[in-house]
Amino acid sequence: MKSEEQLPFASVLDALFTGDPLPIHLLYRLSDMTAEEMTAFQVGWTAVPTPRRRVIVRHLADLTEDNYVVDFESVFWDCLSDSDEQVRIAALDGLWDTTDTRLIAPIIQLLQTDPADDVRVAAAAALAHFVLLVEWGQLPERFAPPIVTVLLATYEKGETAVPIRRATLEALGAANHPRIPDLIYEAYESGDEGLQISAVFAMGASADKRWLMTVLAEMDSPDPEMRAEAARASGQLGSTDAVSPLERLVEDEDLEVQLAAIEALGRIGGDAAHNLLLRLSEEVENEDLLAAVNEALEELSLFTDDFGLLDFAETEEEEDYS
Repeated sequence: MKSEEQLPFASVLDALFTGDPLPIHLLYRLSDMTAEEMTAFQVGWTAVPTPRRRVIVRHLADLTEDNYVVDFESVFWDCLSDSDEQVRIAALDGLWDTTDTRLIAPIIQLLQTDPADDVRVAAAAALAHFVLLVEWGQLPERFAPPIVTVLLATYEKGETAVPIRRATLEALGAANHPRIPDLIYEAYESGDEGLQISAVFAMGASADKRWLMTVLAEMDSPDPEMRAEAARASGQLGSTDAVSPLERLVEDEDLEVQLAAIEALGRIGGDAAHNLLLRLSEEVENEDLLAAVNEALEELSLFTDDFGLLDFAETEEEEDYS
């Protein structure tokens, strides 16, 4: 029997498109396809039943999230124009870490014109990634204005559905635009619970400490979704003032709130957060919580190591010039 690496690509496609059960291990052969392989994929894909296309693209999106080595971007790009909305959503989810700016235009088109609200929500989330890349200095600033303009226009259009408004507000949170703070404030004061939660999300994405007191206050919200969002936002704002209220949320009755609080502690760092996480690593019995604690401690360790290397480099420079 031939190994999966030796299996002819036509046989790989036949197994993926018609095999029962779906051979998950062969999905890796769709990574980094050649132009010839991509053409063969496109020809065969048109005949694949919709339920199977959904399963395949969702699996590819999940693999992309868990494995930084695979590259299914050509498949996701092709699936942005798929006739099925669930396939389009999975394709957008799979592009969560892309840096290919050629994708901005088709994703904007989906946000503006797709008939399915859920696709437009996913498109806004995909555009948020490009906004962040600009703010982090990983893309030139010229890419942000067209995206922000479209997001603002979508948010402020009267007939835009609330889920899409929420997604566009969240996408705008990190944008360097003078209108954004007012939008966040207006959404928070709107009385719409969904928009208020998205406003808190945007507060965290903005990394603007003006929102800290609001975020801390929402950690006592009766709504677990709001408490979880406030915990995540506090982690992005990075203030040690949040450590004490986050310690309370680690004991919250809602698992999602607990996980968000632990993640935030890993982002904030510092001795208090580190000591709390160490204690939790010895006390927590729930497997999901323990995994989150260990991940937060690992993030803290990487952050500390980065600063240690920076300090070492600065010391060497001082010695060189002494």
